Amino acid sequence: MKGKEKYQRKVKRKRISQIKTRIFSFILYRINFDFLCLNDDYKEKDLQRSLEDNIYRFLLELGKGFSFVGRQVKLEVGGDDFYCDMLFYHIPLKRYVVIELKTGKFEPEYVSKVNFYCNAVNHLIKGIDDNDTIGLLICKERNDIVAEWTIENAPVPIGISKYELQNLVKDI
Repeated sequence: MKGKEKYQRKVKRKRISQIKTRIFSFILYRINFDFLCLNDDYKEKDLQRSLEDNIYRFLLELGKGFSFVGRQVKLEVGGDDFYCDMLFYHIPLKRYVVIELKTGKFEPEYVSKVNFYCNAVNHLIKGIDDNDTIGLLICKERNDIVAEWTIENAPVPIGISKYELQNLVKDI
């Protein structure tokens, strides 16, 4: 009996690994935001607004299958209001994608926030035919080892991408 249980666990781990690979096949290592025009002292809200203003180009950068749901999507949990930066739906994967934007370096605690938003979307928005929500954290900088260790055993699939932005306008 032990051998059969060991084999079943091995098959289950392989299946989970294949699912994770498929989910993260759409997540880019580096996202190019050169289509945005921001001041060199831009804030997170400026980045969000600019991406929404250029939503078509942002969707092209993300890749095939994405549909924009909203920006600053309100999630009311236990009487408290929370707002995820951007919410998308990935049509082929049949799942919502929470996107959290950070204008600085990746910090491990950001993953906890994205995990919370994913769970909130699962409870409040996701339909019965939808798969569980996944998260994508997009930061200006990322230490690859810190990022990898942070999401290694995360309960919700979360990708961490960094973005490039070359066309900054100097403030006069």
